[in-house]
Amino acid sequence: MEIRMLGALGVRLCGVSVVPSAPKPRQVLALLALRADQVVPAGVLAEELWSGRPPRSARTTVQTYVLQLRDLIDRALAQGGGGPGASCAKDVLVTSAGGYMLNSGGGLVDLQEFDRLAGQGYRAMDAGDFPLAARQLGEALALWRGQAFADVPVGGQLALEARRLEETRLCALDQRIEADLRLGRHRVLLAELTVLVDRYRTHESLHGQYMIALHRSGRRGEALEAYQRLRNTLVRELGMEPSAALRRLQRSILLAAPERPEQDQPGTLTDGPAARAAARLTRVG
Repeated sequence: MEIRMLGALGVRLCGVSVVPSAPKPRQVLALLALRADQVVPAGVLAEELWSGRPPRSARTTVQTYVLQLRDLIDRALAQGGGGPGASCAKDVLVTSAGGYMLNSGGGLVDLQEFDRLAGQGYRAMDAGDFPLAARQLGEALALWRGQAFADVPVGGQLALEARRLEETRLCALDQRIEADLRLGRHRVLLAELTVLVDRYRTHESLHGQYMIALHRSGRRGEALEAYQRLRNTLVRELGMEPSAALRRLQRSILLAAPERPEQDQPGTLTDGPAARAAARLTRVG
C-alpha cells in the first residue's frame, strides 16, 4: 500500500487508487490513513464527520462508508492480483474492538518518510554537518505536494492535524534554509525567500534569514527595508514589535560595513556582534 497525505489524498493498493470520489467516505479514509496501522474508534470517525453533532444513524452511516471503501479495496486487489498477506478487503480495512484499522502492510506512508528524513536532518544540524542536513531536509520537504489533505473536507481532527503538519513543514523549511545559509548559498536562496516572506508575512525567522541573505549579497539597504516592512506588519496586524533577536540583527546590519560578496563566509553575517546576533536568530522557531 502507498499512502500520501502531504498534499491531495492518495491511497493506492497494488498500484490502484482506492480513494473514493464522495467527500464523506474520503474523509473517513483520510483519518484512517493518518492513523494507519492503529485502530480508530467508530466514535472518533463520527466526531470527525459531523463535528461533534453526529445523527442517531451515525454508527450505521460510518459502517456504510467503510463498506464503500472495502468495495474499492476489493476491486484494487482484483486488478492488482492481490496484495502481500491480504486476500480480501477485510484484511486491509480491519474491523477491531469497536473501530477500524487501515493495514498499510508495511508500505510507503509519506508522513512517516517525512518524519524520518526530517529527524535525520535535525540530527545532522545538531552535529554541524550542514551539507547532510540540507540534503536530508530537502528530501523531506520534496515529499510535500501541497497543503496536507488538500482535497479532503476536514472536521475538527483533520483540521487540527493539517495545521500541525504545516507547522512541522515550516520547521523543516526553516532548518533547511539555515543549513543552506551556513553553506554560503545566500544568493541561491534569495528567490525562494522572496516568495516565502510574502506568503508568511509575520514569520520572523524567515524574514531574518531573508535579511541575512540580502546583506551577504551586498544588498544592505534592501535588508533594512525588509526589516521595516516586517515591523510595520507586526505593529499594524498584531500590535507587537519584532523580537529582540530580530532587532539585534537589524542593528548589526545597520552598523556593519557593506558586505563584499567575494569575502562572504558561510555561517557568518559579519564578525563580532553581528555574527552572534545572526547565530541566535537562526535558532528562532
